[in-house]
Amino acid sequence: MRAIAINVGANTNTPGFRGPVYPNGEFEYIPIPESKPTRTQIPTYGDLDLRSAIPDDLRDVSVHLDPEFAEYSCCERYTYGDDHGVKAGPLSTLESGDWLLFYATLSTADAPAPEQPPGWGAYCIGGFRVQSVVSGQEYATVSETERAPFQNNAHVKREEFDARVLVLGDPEDSRLFERAVPLSGSKGTAPNEIVTELSNDSGKGPWWRRPLRFDDGACEELLEIIEDENVE
Repeated sequence: MRAIAINVGANTNTPGFRGPVYPNGEFEYIPIPESKPTRTQIPTYGDLDLRSAIPDDLRDVSVHLDPEFAEYSCCERYTYGDDHGVKAGPLSTLESGDWLLFYATLSTADAPAPEQPPGWGAYCIGGFRVQSVVSGQEYATVSETERAPFQNNAHVKREEFDARVLVLGDPEDSRLFERAVPLSGSKGTAPNEIVTELSNDSGKGPWWRRPLRFDDGACEELLEIIEDENVE
């Protein structure tokens, strides 16, 4: 069992702000805008059940709702698609039982807790226990039954299907976390021990934009940390 963690969600480049994280670890996941034409109508920021204030000029902007978490607004299952080789390549090596984890940069709301970086930082916000992985080429040839779980995925809804890889999460174990798990240290740009000691990433430069890989032992330790953070 191994894990790959990738960056997702709103940031200061697009749409111009980050989702919030609170001192108790609760947070709000906010997707990025959809950047390509779609073949069907898709949700807008105004359609999402968000507690964060969204600028008026964004409320009618369509969102790229990927990853798809079953418990999130306008979602049905646990799916993720990617059209970028830097992420799609590693994700295509995942197998059933492995983990696809998602992290986002979040802005600290109110006074940060001791383990939280002030201002902003990277946090693990959700994960899929991998059920299946389908390449973009395979998706074009598989049966309708195999395609069905991905029908609500953002890349499938695009006018031109462009995913290089699609990942389906097991509904029993996949989830959007209730509390975000910090990956940053005392400063938003500095990684903590999860990154420097458990992942294979050096932590140099903009590490919060790169896929982070965790081998078998590190994956188990990381899952224990996540579980501890999310126990009431």
